[in-house]
Amino acid sequence: MKYSIDERYNAVVLKLKGNVMGGPDGAKLHDQLRDLRDQGKKNVVVDLSRVKFMNSSGLGMLISGMTSMRNGGGDLRLANVADRIQSLLVITKLITVFKHYDSVEEAAESFEKEPPQPAPDEEEA
Repeated sequence: MKYSIDERYNAVVLKLKGNVMGGPDGAKLHDQLRDLRDQGKKNVVVDLSRVKFMNSSGLGMLISGMTSMRNGGGDLRLANVADRIQSLLVITKLITVFKHYDSVEEAAESFEKEPPQPAPDEEEA
């Protein structure tokens, strides 16, 4: 998996490319998200338009990133979710957890319309 970072629309846009399968790539991305959060950049849009495949570890990576951003007072939202990935989100019922949009622009604009929600307290888990 490769990714690029772009700041636009009052959000950080992470454009993922290739196979999203967690592992070392997931750890690197999570560190990047933590750094962004620490810099006060809390609104993140993950563009999935160039993702070919995603496994359960890749889903876990997205969940971890979303939780990290929500714990920091922000959110992680998905854009351009391809049918094959949407099916995975539906099967796992994560479609109800992630906010998802048809375009990066819609996802970024959603931060103005729907402010981020706080994450559940991690200590209770």
